[in-house]
Amino acid sequence: MKKFIMFTALGGLLIIMISSYMQMPPMGNVENPSYNEVAVYYLDEALEDTHAPNVVADIIMDYRALDTLGEATVLFTSIAAVLTILVGKDPKLGEEDSHHG
Repeated sequence: MKKFIMFTALGGLLIIMISSYMQMPPMGNVENPSYNEVAVYYLDEALEDTHAPNVVADIIMDYRALDTLGEATVLFTSIAAVLTILVGKDPKLGEEDSHHG
C-alpha cells in the first residue's frame, strides 16, 4: 500500500512537471521570463547607475547585494553545520567518560 501511494504521488508530480514544461515558451522567444523589464533596465542603466563597466558584477554587487549576502549566509551556515556533524565530539572526552563510568 505504501508503494502504491508513493508511485501515485511521484506519477502526479511527473504529470505536473511535464505539463509545466509543455507550457513554457520556446527557447529564445521574447515571451520568456528572462526577457523582462528588469533585465532591460539592468543592461541599459548599469553603467550610469554604478559607473562600473562590468555589468555582471554591477548586478551582483549593487542591484542584488542583499540577495548575494543572503546566499553567502546560507552557504556559510550549511558549511558550519556539515563541519559540526563531521567533527563530532572530541575522542579524548569519550575516553575520560569511559574510565569514570
